[in-house]
Amino acid sequence: MVLQDEASKRRILVVEDEAHIADGLKLNLELNGYEVEIAVDGVEALEKYRFWGPDLIVLDIMLPQIDGLSVLRNIRLNDQHIPILILSAKGAPEDKITGFSYGTDDYLSKPFNLQEFLLRVERLISRATKGTAPVSTETRELQVYRFGNNTVDFTTFSAVCQKGEVKLSDLEAKLLKLFFTNRGKPLSRKELLEMGWGYTGATSTRTVDNFIVRFRKYFEDNPKKPKYFKSLRSVGYIFDFE
Repeated sequence: MVLQDEASKRRILVVEDEAHIADGLKLNLELNGYEVEIAVDGVEALEKYRFWGPDLIVLDIMLPQIDGLSVLRNIRLNDQHIPILILSAKGAPEDKITGFSYGTDDYLSKPFNLQEFLLRVERLISRATKGTAPVSTETRELQVYRFGNNTVDFTTFSAVCQKGEVKLSDLEAKLLKLFFTNRGKPLSRKELLEMGWGYTGATSTRTVDNFIVRFRKYFEDNPKKPKYFKSLRSVGYIFDFE
């Protein structure tokens, strides 16, 4: 494999809580010309993704604080282009199906062959560099989303609803996208905090409740009897419509 020069080094974020695996991956990736950072839990992964700006993420699923799938879903709310390779001991077909449905680009089970891992990394980096990283159908559909008499435009961060035109904040848009991509699926307050904000639960769940109140005012004909953003006792919320 050809080493890269300093000016063209690609950044790889390795999210792995087992030190010997993380260190081994870092060493071998650096030997192949990549610049590498390690995150040992989900919170650190999201922080380094936001502030370090990697070109590719190698992501374990079983992580402390925020699990890898929540990290994946959080990133995909805003970024459909960065290549993500799941590297996990959870290698059952249903685990892989879940990973791909949440937006991973590749999935490799542990234990793994190092040469195969490096080739998969090289392929993902090359594809992203050439601008051919896939954009999912779901993402294209979510440029504009319609339900009932409401329209949400994620390109302009605006919504047309019974209140007229409403400008959406970044967090409002992120939460709406999360609900829309999980239509008909119950979402707990903890999941919404983790995937929407990257919080670990230390923040009050009232944060989520306040956003739901706001959405009902925007989109429901009768906010006290919601048709779309419904509460599930002892669970959280669900977005759906007929």
